[in-house]
Amino acid sequence: MSIQIFVPRDSAALALGADEVASAIQAMAIQRGVDIELVRNGSRGMFWLEPLVEVVTDAGRIAYGPVAPEDVASLFDAQFQTGADHTLKQGLTEEIPFLRQQERLTFARMGVTDPLSLADFEAHQGYAGLRHALILSPAEVVQQVLDSGLRGRGGAAFPAGIKWKTVAAAEAAQKYIVCNADEGDSGTYSDRMTMEGDPFNLIEGMTIAAVATGATQGYIYVRSEYPHAVATLREAIEIATAAGFLGANLLGSGLSFHLEVRKAAGSYVCGEETAMLESIEGKRGVVRAKPPIPALKGLFGQPSVINNVITLASVPIILARGAEHYKNYGVGRSRGTLPIQLAGNILHGGLIEKAFGVTLRELIFDYGGGSASGRPIKAVQVGGPLGAYVPEAHWDVPLDYEAYVAVGAAVGHGGIVVHDDTADMSKLARYAMEFCAIESCGKCTPCRIGSTRGVEVIDRITKGENQPQQVKLLRDLCDTMLHGSLCAMGGMTPFPVLSALNHYPADFGLSVPSTKAA
Repeated sequence: MSIQIFVPRDSAALALGADEVASAIQAMAIQRGVDIELVRNGSRGMFWLEPLVEVVTDAGRIAYGPVAPEDVASLFDAQFQTGADHTLKQGLTEEIPFLRQQERLTFARMGVTDPLSLADFEAHQGYAGLRHALILSPAEVVQQVLDSGLRGRGGAAFPAGIKWKTVAAAEAAQKYIVCNADEGDSGTYSDRMTMEGDPFNLIEGMTIAAVATGATQGYIYVRSEYPHAVATLREAIEIATAAGFLGANLLGSGLSFHLEVRKAAGSYVCGEETAMLESIEGKRGVVRAKPPIPALKGLFGQPSVINNVITLASVPIILARGAEHYKNYGVGRSRGTLPIQLAGNILHGGLIEKAFGVTLRELIFDYGGGSASGRPIKAVQVGGPLGAYVPEAHWDVPLDYEAYVAVGAAVGHGGIVVHDDTADMSKLARYAMEFCAIESCGKCTPCRIGSTRGVEVIDRITKGENQPQQVKLLRDLCDTMLHGSLCAMGGMTPFPVLSALNHYPADFGLSVPSTKAA
């Protein structure tokens, strides 16, 4: 009987040499007459251990990592294929503390299965949610999503069930399900990991959304910088269609749902839902004024559900296990789990799925192991390049949408970027304004002009030019951007700027704390 050996095909693992490791293992097994079955799985999300090689034993899956091609001979010498000891042995994969302490619901199959094996997917509760949805009425499916408390995981945190209910109630000959996979925030990769490591889960979530709302066509809008995700999704769609999980007659139900991938045009602002719709329609990615809302007049002017990858990928388990099961995780109005992405100056960067309520201090020290540099951590940016810099005073605030708003921050997409005490917060604030100026679609004045003026004002502050007046001007400018911008591009740029100014005034050359607390 052949021995199963798993080597990830995730982009992060590939960048660290996973293909070369897989080839070396295959060649060495042939050379030594060892009968193996090499499976290319998704990543477990422990990036400091990639490429992570796993071997199936009677005791469970044993992990070795990080493995380089030159390590393969010594692994075979030690008979790692039997789970034997080696300097790279990490023990039972599931018992590695980083993984053991998580609550993996959306990411339950991540790194466990072959991403393109439908049999593997179904053996791990795949399509159980869709099968259950098909025996319910559309209204009952929507109610399950509403009752679960699932909110948009892309950053806006709008209740997913309300969007679905609005589209379901709309009268139209054609409706759409659109997945926003234009994951452009710095330090975020949960969407990419899902598309590459568990694509059928996303497809199942979108199909359930179609069943609930009466949509017959879906699009996955994937950023152009994710070629592996695009290729994996397209192959998965073909496999699902051939097996009857997509197409003209879903599992014999008489319902239809067709799905295709659209590659993004390389614009950060197309992560905003209406700019994304413009891009799918073949136009320049410019933000639309609302109303009308996309749920009533979205893609090609028709009612459209627009959700982020993680939102849609969270749906199958809700339908498979029930709304109450999912709702039992989390705190307050933040229900379920969030895939948190640790990046930046962090010793153990990677994907952590936890119920809402975990704190930054737990994440960066208990999971992340502190800074990679070994220096004290100074600031943690939560929620992407437009997220606030969270000072140590707030590291014990539970990760919860409302709790973070109360301290002038945002959970966003769950991206966390760590900075040590060498970071210059004035430069990071300036970068936020410059980023906005470069990436703005240009439609509204507060964003287009405000960001350009913001760079100039920050420069004057750091040069010590009439600082009190310039600080007041910067605050007024941020207020205008916050309340006058058409979308979050200009509306959230003040978050990193003001949080840096409020909590780290010395980095701006200010001798006393500025006047307005975050």
